[in-house]
Amino acid sequence: MRWESRSIRGRALLSALMVVVVLLTGTIGYMVIEGWSFFDSLYMTIITLTTIGFQEVHPLTLKGRWFTLFLVFFGIGVIFYVINNGIKVILEGELQGVFERRRMEKRLKSLRDHYIVCGYGRMGRIICKEFRHYGLPYVVIEKEPQEIDADDDTIFIYGDATRDENLLRAGIERARGLVSVLSTDAQNLFVVLSARGLNPKLTIVARAGDEGSEQKLLRAGADRVISPYHIGGLRIAHSILKPAVVDFIEFATRTGNIELQMEEIRVEKGSAIAGKTIHESGIGRELGVIIVAIKRSGGDMRFNPMHNTVIREGDTLIAIGEVGRLKKLEELARGIKETALQKRET
Repeated sequence: MRWESRSIRGRALLSALMVVVVLLTGTIGYMVIEGWSFFDSLYMTIITLTTIGFQEVHPLTLKGRWFTLFLVFFGIGVIFYVINNGIKVILEGELQGVFERRRMEKRLKSLRDHYIVCGYGRMGRIICKEFRHYGLPYVVIEKEPQEIDADDDTIFIYGDATRDENLLRAGIERARGLVSVLSTDAQNLFVVLSARGLNPKLTIVARAGDEGSEQKLLRAGADRVISPYHIGGLRIAHSILKPAVVDFIEFATRTGNIELQMEEIRVEKGSAIAGKTIHESGIGRELGVIIVAIKRSGGDMRFNPMHNTVIREGDTLIAIGEVGRLKKLEELARGIKETALQKRET
């Protein structure tokens, strides 16, 4: 659709350029051939091209009449082309807008368990990039129109994210989570309040700029509040005090790293590893994955669990390992298919 928009603009510019060329050709031609003034030459060119039929400004010589014939055939052809192009530009522009709106509304209605990103600034762009990397569906609510790549299929809703109608258009009743990274804490607070009222089960993460805003956002209904300045300050301090630790965390959490990744994996009902200890499941022995922590369904976090720690349904495993091995663990946790580990146990 964006390529078509560029094509329409290109044709409009070409049409305008052709009209200017014809007018200059006629004006300069009469000035050179007949010796008329610039205004008289321009006037004669316009009345000739528009076929108004007024009398000639001055009597024409034989060369002037031949030039007029050339100007009529050449200029009229250009004028018809410009008119035809103009009609196409208007109609295609209107149709393009209609089709694009319908396509967006259709995609919005089909979304389920998606994420809503409020704000497409520097932080919003990074969040959307991560969502795209993991193949997660998302919608962006942003006030200002954005220039994006032609192959970027991000769904944008242009408007105020603090207004309920825009959140409803984004399908907040069907959404899994919402991230609010607007420019001010007041705007983020309004978004959190509206979102929590529209979907009580929604997972909400909000950005806080001032220190005192964190508790207000939590009271308003945010599940988590992130302060970029606080996190950035800690990261800088740790980069000096604990550089090796920071290097390891960045290496393990970097997007696209195929050597090592840190992931959280939920143990679903009916999983092959539910009810077994870490040792019995063979996660470390067979898959070569390290379980750093286990978050129980009640919210308790067990760091560095022992080999005899029982894995339960609803647990979230914080694991480190190669991407391929982590995917095998996800299959075990979700019970997607029988793996070599399950075959060995049977």
